[in-house]
Amino acid sequence: MIYRMIVLDLDGTLTNEKKEVTPRTHSALMKAQAMGVKVVLASGRPTYGITPLAAQLKLKDYGGFILAYNGGRVIDCATGDTVFNQELNPDLVPTLHDEAKAAGMEILTYQGEGIAATKKANKYVLHEAFINKMPVVEYSDFKHQLVFPINKCLIVGDPKPLHQLELRLAAMLKGRLSVYRSAGFFLECVPPGIEKANSLEKLIEKLGIKREEVIACGDGYNDKGMIEFAGLGVAMANASTEVQDSADYITYSNEEDGVAHVVEKFIISPTL
Repeated sequence: MIYRMIVLDLDGTLTNEKKEVTPRTHSALMKAQAMGVKVVLASGRPTYGITPLAAQLKLKDYGGFILAYNGGRVIDCATGDTVFNQELNPDLVPTLHDEAKAAGMEILTYQGEGIAATKKANKYVLHEAFINKMPVVEYSDFKHQLVFPINKCLIVGDPKPLHQLELRLAAMLKGRLSVYRSAGFFLECVPPGIEKANSLEKLIEKLGIKREEVIACGDGYNDKGMIEFAGLGVAMANASTEVQDSADYITYSNEEDGVAHVVEKFIISPTL
């Protein structure tokens, strides 16, 4: 099979624990793009948190794409145009805020080039800031200080109680909101139907690429759909058993150049 697109989750997949793309992975992806393969960066991160990696990989020059907010916004790097965009219903934000605070958790979203959060000095909020290399502004009146539109909210907290809140919100807002964890301590709150696989399907239809010609690599629960959708679904060695069970192939971890291995094996020097 000749693959025409590779879709990459970022945290735990493309980047190592330092949130960096290693030289080997960078080299492999540059070779793949020179061969005409489209690179798509698909993440729960906001657009601003993805653009530095897109620039590092020269996606503008090679016609790559960004799927930000778990697919809530799709950007054509060559033109800067928005291919797809779906915003969160502002009427749901007060409920998300109140439920998060009642559960003893914090909630955040993105405003311009920064993160707006209910509490700045929270380890999970600070981790999100580290991931995206974005400053945090604490909003004492989160519900009224926000400037809309926004694409998502992120509720952060300890994994076990956060999972309980996930179940509660899923039942309470069914049909009005999609909720799922991108990490044990991150609960994504996005418009209904927003999921990496759904946005990927829209993108390849626009480009005339078949799903069989797509490789998708990921490690998180929010990657499971696109791993199952792609012609070659790849899970990282550091992914959970559930995510690995959904994959066609399991590569090395993000600390062991797992993405580079996939590119080298299936794109640059495919086995016969």
